[in-house]
Amino acid sequence: MAEVTMAQALNEALRYCLNDDDRVLILGEDVGKLGGVFRITDKLQAEFGEQRVFDTPLAESAIAGVSLGLTQAGWRPVAEMQFEAFSYPALDQVISHIAKYRFRSAGTTEVPMVIRIPCGGGIGAAEHHSESPETYYAHTSGLKVVIPSTALDAFNLLVRSIRDPDPVIFFEPKSRYWSKESGDLIPDGLPIGKARVAREGQHCTLVAWGAMVARCLEVATTAAEDDVELEVLDLRSLVPLDLDALAASVQKTGRAVVVHEAPLTAGFGAEVVARIVEDSFDYLEAPALRVTGYDMPYPPAKVEEHYLPSVDRIFGAVDRVLSH
Repeated sequence: MAEVTMAQALNEALRYCLNDDDRVLILGEDVGKLGGVFRITDKLQAEFGEQRVFDTPLAESAIAGVSLGLTQAGWRPVAEMQFEAFSYPALDQVISHIAKYRFRSAGTTEVPMVIRIPCGGGIGAAEHHSESPETYYAHTSGLKVVIPSTALDAFNLLVRSIRDPDPVIFFEPKSRYWSKESGDLIPDGLPIGKARVAREGQHCTLVAWGAMVARCLEVATTAAEDDVELEVLDLRSLVPLDLDALAASVQKTGRAVVVHEAPLTAGFGAEVVARIVEDSFDYLEAPALRVTGYDMPYPPAKVEEHYLPSVDRIFGAVDRVLSH
């Protein structure tokens, strides 16, 4: 059983799908010879050729639009947006066309494409390189939105996304690219939309996705030293959202803290809290709280540690719900 980083797992998932299905294509800025900024597509062009792994102009809207056209010609494109904030010029194509094709065609037209988007902070990057725009996509009906927190989940979720008949926005938490995990990179067959309990607990549920899952696990490990058992629920998929797993965990613990990197107002944590209140209100012993980024543009790298949810901030929210 080998140890693998998330970056390596994503690379292997792309290689697996290129081998498995001749219709799979990879396109984006510098994904070919360079192998991508984070080397996620490293060596794939050399293995599969320039017709299947190819560079595009620096035009995100064109990348998205061309990918949509490719799906209608029978291909299964995997497009890369180099950084999360670079994906905004493509939003018109995503919202106006990619997300709506199946509905527009009364269900007769599939759109089997994936848009890979590195996201989140924690790597000391410049402006426009550390944002968490998942809410834009989760709010757009017709898209599936997934975000792994571990290497094995990254492999499996990407394989599932490439095989899916609908467009999938695949967020990759940059600060987790180099995190390692032991396991075999073999597709597990689970569908998109299944959360996982990353740690069992009984006193409070920490709900997170992407890089914040590891942060919550750190909190839970420390809390256990004081006999406080925190359950950590990794959503993995924002759309579809695993409401059964969310309700089961919160109803067991009676308390919930939702943690994410994006700003507080209208962040996806608001949707999670709303679902908790709707489905599990009678089980709650305290109000569900959120620990998030602040309502401001992402700050310079030197102070990003004060912006991102910290262990202390998460502990503060846990103390509030436990003492309610």
